[in-house]
Amino acid sequence: MRIPKSLKKGDTIGLVSASSPTPSEVLPRAIKAIEDLGFNVVVGETCKERHGYLAGKDDLRAQEINEMFRNPEIDGIFCIRGGYGAQRILPLLDLEMIKENPKVFAGYSDVTALHIVFNQLCQFVTFHSPMPSTEFIKEEMDDYTWNSFLTSVMDTERTDYFLENAPGNPVKVLVPGEATGELVGGNLTLVASSLGTPYEIDTKGKILFLEDIDEYERSVDRMLTQLKLAGKLDDAAGILLGAWTNCGPQNPDKPEQSLRLHTIFEEILVPTGKPILMDITCGHVLPTMTLPLGKKISFNTELRMIKVMG
Repeated sequence: MRIPKSLKKGDTIGLVSASSPTPSEVLPRAIKAIEDLGFNVVVGETCKERHGYLAGKDDLRAQEINEMFRNPEIDGIFCIRGGYGAQRILPLLDLEMIKENPKVFAGYSDVTALHIVFNQLCQFVTFHSPMPSTEFIKEEMDDYTWNSFLTSVMDTERTDYFLENAPGNPVKVLVPGEATGELVGGNLTLVASSLGTPYEIDTKGKILFLEDIDEYERSVDRMLTQLKLAGKLDDAAGILLGAWTNCGPQNPDKPEQSLRLHTIFEEILVPTGKPILMDITCGHVLPTMTLPLGKKISFNTELRMIKVMG
């Protein structure tokens, strides 16, 4: 697994959308947020285009990502937002070329589809991180989130450090134990959607991270069950659970008709016997940590510590 070159102030960031369109009034603020970090910005056409619920047609979004990796003047690539659509462009990506030009690639949510492909097929580390048109411009963007992000992308070869939750947000143990493996995963919806495709996630001997937003509890149940039946949970060395933002019952006034998320985790995840930590400060939430997907990590539930090893 190769590690992309660290970013430094003065480097040029390619800003793209592989998924949904960016509101026009948000784009200038997103650009300024990146410039305020000390980077130059090349704004992709996908940040300005709209094709229904997509940031331009599939060929444009794929071509732009290809060009950002191919262009030697682009030092890193930030996805401006998530939404929907990244999976549609996977067959159009020049994966051999991208493999030969690893760069800092950052984003999360729908971007999970690209993380899986770049980690597995292009074999380089990517970063599950906050994004310019969503978190970067929020008033509640905090020092913990900024520090986690900037340290991750500006010191990519850093090893033997700990992924620590934001202050006041304790990690919880679902299943005790220790686990070591390559960190993979991201958004549960995208991880589950990869199954049965040429881009199916490989969890064998790896640490699987999962989070999601705006899903009914039974949808979370269905997707976790799908992963279980596909052998992905049994294959994993361990599991990390992040934030489950607005993932609640379809009928909150009738709690007897639903199951709590914790109950779902107990019934589907606990029987795997895999070590599991939950309430990791990461996902559709602030504060949020940046995760180095593709790096080897280890965790110990007794110490409740997650160490990035390499």
